[in-house]
Amino acid sequence: MKILLVDDHALIRDALRGVLKVLVDEAVVLEASDCRQATQLIQKHPDLRLVLLDLNLPDCGGLSFLADLRKRHAPISIVVLSGSQDRETVMRALSLGALGFIPKSSTREVMANALRLILSGGIYIPPEALAFAEMAPLERPGAQAVSPRDFGLTERQMEVVALMMQGKSNKAISRILDVAEPTVKHHVTAILKALKVTNRTEAVIAVGALSWELPQVADR
Repeated sequence: MKILLVDDHALIRDALRGVLKVLVDEAVVLEASDCRQATQLIQKHPDLRLVLLDLNLPDCGGLSFLADLRKRHAPISIVVLSGSQDRETVMRALSLGALGFIPKSSTREVMANALRLILSGGIYIPPEALAFAEMAPLERPGAQAVSPRDFGLTERQMEVVALMMQGKSNKAISRILDVAEPTVKHHVTAILKALKVTNRTEAVIAVGALSWELPQVADR
């Protein structure tokens, strides 16, 4: 596995390299300090699997670079690293295709757990972005437990939710569940309506905040 660290601070890259060494001992870890170097390395190594991307780079806007990478190099997984962790920035990064958002203020243990989740196919969202106080579309339920059934979600829709939480596209969900893609789109629309959100990113954050136990759906 080849992983690219894009950050202009050598100490941050060193710390991440140490975390990755523990998680994926055989990984080849490349480093870039700006967008120009990152672009050159991505072109030189088309088999890159993962990019850890700082949003505050000296020669380009991190979010713009993220959007460009998703467009030009769709197979590469991208995780954002940032000193900012406000909900707007988190949601923007996720909506542009990031599979996770790790605040630089996170402890080494938190970073390791976040990367472990992402490497296993999940999406990491910092707890601060999941706080009910920040969740405008959903009112905090108080002492009353809120289950998928309370939202009217079926077992099949919960399988779709589980795959959405893994960052799977409608096409991938269609293949994994062996259903037509229009059916998946119908389920996604129903899920967004039930959660009172407008897009998949908000749905992922909402489900994370609700702490539901999701079904295990194996990729085929």
